[in-house]
Amino acid sequence: MTSSPAGGTITLLTGAVLLRLTLTGTYQRYVRVGMGPWLAVAGVVIVVLGLATLVRALRAPAQGAGDRADDLDHDHGEHGDRVGWLLLAPIAALLLVAPPTLGSYGVDRGAAVDVRAGAPTFDPLPAGDTPAPMTLLELNQRALDHDGESFGGRTVQITGFVADEGTPFRLARYQIACCAVDAAPVVVRIVGTVGATPARDQWVTVTGTFAGLEDDVPELSATSIVEIPPPEDPYE
Repeated sequence: MTSSPAGGTITLLTGAVLLRLTLTGTYQRYVRVGMGPWLAVAGVVIVVLGLATLVRALRAPAQGAGDRADDLDHDHGEHGDRVGWLLLAPIAALLLVAPPTLGSYGVDRGAAVDVRAGAPTFDPLPAGDTPAPMTLLELNQRALDHDGESFGGRTVQITGFVADEGTPFRLARYQIACCAVDAAPVVVRIVGTVGATPARDQWVTVTGTFAGLEDDVPELSATSIVEIPPPEDPYE
């Protein structure tokens, strides 16, 4: 029994995809940033295994061409190789085009983060004129803690993508525990805007003050909305 050229090539390309995603930083669209080094190691190992399998498969016909006595097994092996080559298409596509990060499409289709469970009582935000940066998750937790008492009228700053168009609009960002498969959206409604709303899926940094809760969704009265490029790490 010999190794399959198709299997070796598929393994090699799978490792190449992992290395490409890691070296370009694209892997951050799908998993936690801290998993990058492990993905790089896995990519190298898979590439080596693919090369070894491919070399063995290419040498096998010359070493054992006269040893095949069972024509049925031979035909079955050739058929399996032809099917295996078909798997190269999606893997080769991933080398050329990486799927985008999660966006507005999944905001209303996935389970939302339960910010009530185990939420602590927050201390008031420190005084100051500079907007206090925070995640959408923290803003939700503070909003649901004593009706947002800890904001104390302070100006805050959050970053996310536009989840829908119109006025007001929702700002969202995903929380992940491990990878994009378990991603859950955290949403804040942006009110008090004037003029055109940023396009759907556009990343923005919003500065404003807490304006209350509407159907358990916190509202932020915006004083500034700045469009930004997508961050390297799109998750909180």
